[in-house]
Amino acid sequence: MTDLFAGEAPNSRPPSAWRIESRIGARQIAVVLLVFLALFVTGQRVEIGRMVSLTSEGLLATLGWREHSQVSAGLASLGRQLFPVQLSEHTEVSRIENFDRDHLPWLSRLELDTVHEQRLNPRTLQMEDHVAQREVLIEPLGYLWHVAAKMVETIEIALWATLLGMLLSLPLAWLSARNYSPNRACYALARALVSLLRAVPELVSALFLVLAYGFGPIAGVLALALHGAGFLGKFYAEDIETADARPQEALRAIGASQLLVMRYAVLPQVMPQFIGYTLYVLDRNVRMATVVGLVGAGGIGQELKGRYDMYNYAHVGTILIAIFLTVFVLDQLSARWRRRHA
Repeated sequence: MTDLFAGEAPNSRPPSAWRIESRIGARQIAVVLLVFLALFVTGQRVEIGRMVSLTSEGLLATLGWREHSQVSAGLASLGRQLFPVQLSEHTEVSRIENFDRDHLPWLSRLELDTVHEQRLNPRTLQMEDHVAQREVLIEPLGYLWHVAAKMVETIEIALWATLLGMLLSLPLAWLSARNYSPNRACYALARALVSLLRAVPELVSALFLVLAYGFGPIAGVLALALHGAGFLGKFYAEDIETADARPQEALRAIGASQLLVMRYAVLPQVMPQFIGYTLYVLDRNVRMATVVGLVGAGGIGQELKGRYDMYNYAHVGTILIAIFLTVFVLDQLSARWRRRHA
């Protein structure tokens, strides 16, 4: 067949002369079968089948094709408790220290609230229903302002964590770059430290830092900064290693030091990537600052954990909306900044 069509143009050959070699052989089939077997075994361990079954039942119940579903009932109950969200703050006057009736907070008012309490009757030794009235200070936007203040603290934690992580990552990136590290020992040690910082999740490090520094934003800042330093150190070093070598060789040829070569030959090349990585870490730290707050590391997460433990789901709804809006706004600002400096 090859000799018959030798010397002819490729397009002149009849369709029967063309052959497409199959790239699927016994090895590829065996690999695919092993992958499916691994997925099947691991899927059984993490209950993927049960997840699909429950999700399908929930969808059918939502569409009205099934009477009851555990998933749909649970989500519906949660939705009823989350919304409407809580905006006001009700505080019993007797619990407010140094309360001044003549100087109430802005837009606030005093009301009498009727409360039904169960008390023990000492004569009959039976629990009886008693009606009591208490004076309550109502701030229509009190809880909203409280959540806003906590969100500001969360953003501050993320900003400081990003700044400290960037400062810690710069020497790590220098020592982790093969072409700038002084020797192999420094290179191996810096790479190991970068891997360690990236391997420890922020939540885990926050647990230990809370024990050392106590509850508050310090533990959150340090936990996020250490993990961010590992992330930035790795990617900074990779960009330094892959930077164009010709400008660096030209500066070395005229006697420039390593620091000057880095300043004038490497940084101009890698600065756009450095900025992109840093903005990503900032965006991630805003979200992770909420998570580390669950273990007492400050920010809105600490408030979220407290309200959730007290079953104040309307307050939780307010917090979740505030987190979403904050992340959305920061994402839009970051995208706009990238477009301007692209």
